[in-house]
Amino acid sequence: MLFSYHALDREGHERQGSIEALSRDVAVSTLQRRGLIISAIEPVGKKPLLSMQIPFLNHVSNKEVVILSRQIATLFSAQVPALRVFRLLASAVDNVTLSGVLTQVADDLQGGSPISKSLSRHPKVFSNFYVNMVKSGEESGHLSDTFGYLADYLDRTYAVMSKAGNALIYPAFVIATFFTVMGLMLTLVIPRISAILVDSGQQIPLYTKIVIGVSNFLVHYGFFLVIAILIGSFVSWQELKTGEGRYFFDKMKLSVPYVGNLYQKLYLSRISDNFATMLISGVPVVEMIHVTSTVVDSAVYEDILKQVESAVQGGSSISDALARYSEIPGIMVAMIKVGEEAGDLSSILSTLSKFYAREVTTAVETLVDLIEPLMIVLLGLGVGTLLASVLIPIYNLAGAF
Repeated sequence: MLFSYHALDREGHERQGSIEALSRDVAVSTLQRRGLIISAIEPVGKKPLLSMQIPFLNHVSNKEVVILSRQIATLFSAQVPALRVFRLLASAVDNVTLSGVLTQVADDLQGGSPISKSLSRHPKVFSNFYVNMVKSGEESGHLSDTFGYLADYLDRTYAVMSKAGNALIYPAFVIATFFTVMGLMLTLVIPRISAILVDSGQQIPLYTKIVIGVSNFLVHYGFFLVIAILIGSFVSWQELKTGEGRYFFDKMKLSVPYVGNLYQKLYLSRISDNFATMLISGVPVVEMIHVTSTVVDSAVYEDILKQVESAVQGGSSISDALARYSEIPGIMVAMIKVGEEAGDLSSILSTLSKFYAREVTTAVETLVDLIEPLMIVLLGLGVGTLLASVLIPIYNLAGAF
């Protein structure tokens, strides 16, 4: 690790510079042997105070990990030593957090630790799947290929997830706009107009009474409603941290019409892609299933894969174990069975992964095409209904004079 220091020599002159050492203590001892009195010493790659205090600045995105994996694969292919690879990348990346992580990995490598073990100490950046892939590459002696597989896999995953996320931005904006407009009208516009109707003494239609009642409730009790929503959201968020709550929520997601089908395809794409990538890298089948269960990001499919893992350990084939669950479609089971019998399971799984990735993309695009006009119509109907409920009585009142 590189340290920068400020010190005084025996004559009292100020000295500053940098020194390479395994730790701060080693750096201090080395400088003291040179006859220097240390006044300040800090790691060169130390995080700024601002980034340590604000959590969201410490985030390492999936895109950054994709780029990093591609760079590592390229450098390994060029026969650059592992320690040099991570030192070089630590000084090249812009993300302060990622730079610090890579520096720590390089320090661990310099101390004799394997790459996979060094990466496993940073689970927020390198997942269990990532670490096991690297471990397999170390054992097989094909690290450059492994990082290439990882880069390709993460690139595919990032492309699917980003496409789905970007496609839903506009519908989310329309929904947010809808509730904002309705809230402003019910709390600011309707109360003023309803006061005119009430003071007129005329008979108020039922639909207008309902709108006025909702408006009065929001004006007088809206604050408590917001507090209740916040408390409910917090309780739900805490419940999601428990095993039962997470399983219930994930099960509910899969049961929602159309949306559940989208989530199912997303998880199946992730499972088949994980299986294919790990098989190509030489990861044992049982380990492949176990690691995939930890990164599938669905409590329902995690539970299924854990049971499949136990069945495979007991001598069952993957296809027979998966066939027991309705959440796994028959076409996937049949193709895996063909791959097992033909001895070409990784190729079959790659085909399945590409198929489900296309299905996810198509499903998202179709969902967005349906939601966009529906949201616009609902926004128009909502605003129109509110206006009509108060303007029609006012028009009748004006016509009576």
